[in-house]
Amino acid sequence: MNQFYATYKEHYKALVYLGIPIVIGQIGVIFVGFADTLMIGHHSTLELAAASFVNNVFALAIVFATGFSYGLTPIVGNLYGKNELNSIGRVLKNSLWANFLLAILLIVIMTLLYFNIGKLGQPEELIPIIKPYYLIILSSLLFVLLFNGFRQFADGITDTRTAMWILLTGNLLNIIGNYVLIYGKFGFPELGLIGAGISTLTSRVVMALIFACIFFYHKRYRLYRIGFKRSSLNKKDFISLNQLGWPIAFQMGMETASFSLTAIMIGWIGTIALAAHQIMLSISQICFMMYYGMGAAIAVRVSNFSGKQDLLNARRSAYAGFHIIMLMAVISCIPIYFLRNHLGGWFNDEPEVIQLVAGLIIPLLLYQFGDGLQIAFANALRGISDVKPMMIMAFISYFIISLPVAYFCGFVLNWGTFGVWMGFPFGLTTAGIMFYLRFRSKSSGTKNISNK
Repeated sequence: MNQFYATYKEHYKALVYLGIPIVIGQIGVIFVGFADTLMIGHHSTLELAAASFVNNVFALAIVFATGFSYGLTPIVGNLYGKNELNSIGRVLKNSLWANFLLAILLIVIMTLLYFNIGKLGQPEELIPIIKPYYLIILSSLLFVLLFNGFRQFADGITDTRTAMWILLTGNLLNIIGNYVLIYGKFGFPELGLIGAGISTLTSRVVMALIFACIFFYHKRYRLYRIGFKRSSLNKKDFISLNQLGWPIAFQMGMETASFSLTAIMIGWIGTIALAAHQIMLSISQICFMMYYGMGAAIAVRVSNFSGKQDLLNARRSAYAGFHIIMLMAVISCIPIYFLRNHLGGWFNDEPEVIQLVAGLIIPLLLYQFGDGLQIAFANALRGISDVKPMMIMAFISYFIISLPVAYFCGFVLNWGTFGVWMGFPFGLTTAGIMFYLRFRSKSSGTKNISNK
């Protein structure tokens, strides 16, 4: 046991140092979603169901965009490991341009979807509530992508605290805006779900602008800023970013699509089921975002060691990160289990919703191991820039396994919402096992290992 701890001790310390600010920032994001769901749920069950549908649809676009921006991290981490700081500024400029173009594409796609919302089988009473909220969230997409570009650059140079403080500031602004605009406080009109959308849009604009101002004016980024200003957009960097970004985007997008398409299935069951689903997503995202915060630290550490051609420590960083994520999973699951009969009541007063939430806790707990496993080793693969195979693995896990199992259990076996949620343990665990085996294979050799 002592030998085991000695092997990973330095990696644990480094990952915690890098990962905790990211985790705090991620928890802030989740806390906003938590507050959104709580405030909207107590304002109206119909609005909660509408928010569930819109947030799940946009989760797919936002996670896809975030995955694309993750293509910057291994490039920056590799350059940082080589101490090529001016080149990092050049790559950031190309990344921001690539993110801008992706934002335009996503806005076009989501606009087309907007005109077909009525064909997706959602309850008729929700459509008039869904549409205005949808348009407000749509207008915030560009700012999400620009913020992502700056954030991945900062994470890649191991500056994880700047993004943390900006996220916390934006999240606080969002929560205050929710309180004021949803309920109509301090002389503002009571806008309900539309108020929540306006608050979200405002916070996303502010966060992107703050990060841009810090980059262009703070002395901490002077060397990177020189590379940014002196460089120009170029084909080589643009191709590299796309070669890494698209596979990660599709891998993360397919995972999120399994949740988003599940929301459509649950919409077939009814408004109560959709409201419970939204509450469960708010709970589950607390765990997911904490794991992914540590996963981002894994990607940074692995990419830094990859730049130094040190595969041994890259591998140990990945394994140490997985150990930490599993510890986080255990700590998270204990209170969720014991509070299972009370969690629904925090968000909504409907007895049917509260009872349904309690029953869905079991499949949630079942998939925590698989979720932690796939997060740890997806980010490890990202750190060594081995991302293309993840698309195939994600397709198998989420579209061949998770969604069919969800449909079979939910509608063929007639297990309802519980059955639909049973698709997640199967899909996430399959993805985790495949990502782990791929990383172990790619990092198990001794070639180019500089420090044993």
